[in-house]
Order: sequence, then C-alpha cells, then structure tokens
Amino acid sequence: MKTKPILRNAVLTAGLCLAAQAAWAAEVEPGFKSLFNGKDLTGWAGRPNHWSVQDGAITGITTSNNPAQGNNFLIAKDGDKNLVVDDFELRLSFKFTGDWGNSGIQYRSVDAGDFVVHGYQGDMEAGTNYTGILYEERGRGILALRGQKVVLKENPANPKKAKIEVAGSVGDSKEIQASIKAGDWNDYVIIAKGNHLQHFVNGRQTVDVTDEQASKAAKSGILALQVHQGLPMKVQFKNIRIKKL
Repeated sequence: MKTKPILRNAVLTAGLCLAAQAAWAAEVEPGFKSLFNGKDLTGWAGRPNHWSVQDGAITGITTSNNPAQGNNFLIAKDGDKNLVVDDFELRLSFKFTGDWGNSGIQYRSVDAGDFVVHGYQGDMEAGTNYTGILYEERGRGILALRGQKVVLKENPANPKKAKIEVAGSVGDSKEIQASIKAGDWNDYVIIAKGNHLQHFVNGRQTVDVTDEQASKAAKSGILALQVHQGLPMKVQFKNIRIKKL
C-alpha cells in the first residue's frame, strides 16, 4: 500500500524534528546542562518586545521604532525563580547581524527589577575592541581589557571603584580580534571559580581576573543576556550550556 502524501509528509517532518533534537542534544558535553531548548524562551524571562527565538537561536532585537529603553536583559530562570550560579563554566555561541551591536553575558549578577541587571559581564560587540573584556554593569565599569591579567583590590581613594593592578598578559588584543568572525557565530566561554574569573572567545583566553575587592566581589548571582540601548541591533545566542564547578 502506498503511503498517503499527508502521512508521508508528517512522518518526514517528525523524522526531521527528531534528528534536529538529537543533534541539539549531542552538543551538550558530559557534565553540562543545556539552558536553551532551541525552540522557545522556556527557562528565560525578558521584555517580549525585544526577545524571541529565531532560526533556533535566542534573539535580541531593537529597531528605530522599538528602541531599548535603557539596557535590558533576558534572565535565566530556575522554575519560577531566577537561576543562581556560583562556581561554573558557561559555554555558548553568539552572533551579531549588522554593523553595530553591543551585548553581554551577565553572571553572578543582581536583578534590579524590570529586566534590568547589574554585575559581572562578559562583554561582546560588533566592533573590534571589547568582545571578551570583563565589564561590571551599573558598577565598577571596565575591570579588565582584552588581553589583560589583572588583580582587583580595594581602592581607598574611591571605594566604589576597584584599584586595578595589571599582573600580566593572556594574549595580544589585535590577535584575539583577528580570530573573531564578523557576522558569524563565535564561541564564548566563561569560567568563574572563587574570585578567579576567566573569559575565552573562539578558544583564546581574553582576560584573567582575580577579584580581591571583597566589598564588591560577587560570589554568586544570576545569569542574563543583554540588549544595549542605542542604535538598532540584533544579537543571537545558541548552544547555551553550563557546568557547576
């Protein structure tokens, strides 16, 4: 008996879906947990006018008709509560579409309400200077430039800021930039263990930070993804997975 076209198409579609799910599942390494199902924003919360899923990727978009009212964030959830992390390794891929874009990965951060977040940020941009740096959103500002190994200490002259001591280098910023693919997918890794923070982009370490400013250093907090105020932009994230250390 011949398979009816409708049934045959349904079987084919189901097979493709299962294959896609199997491929997605295979991308999660042993010991890691996926934070994104590849289909929708289950497990995340943010402003729906900026965040959606397109082409199997979490997508943050602002336009001239729908600008960001300040920086805002898509927050990882654990059921009804925010997901809280302490020591971890986070892996994901990101991509910007367009000539301008500014985003970041918030970690060990604080939910300030209305999808505004402050704390450590693994920075990224469509430009050529800041992808991979450590920035503290609504806090101490830039804590490590790309290629720097730094120690952060108390700053008696300005307790709200860190005294930044450059202790060495993890690489040349221009060489790191040369490995970043414009308009294409790039891999970002963040490792946080105790007060030691490390960022990697496409397998190259970008910063190494020891945060000894006890009054400001964060030991735990939430995870979130950023869309930045300013010019229209589009950023996407996929293959988001985490391992507790």
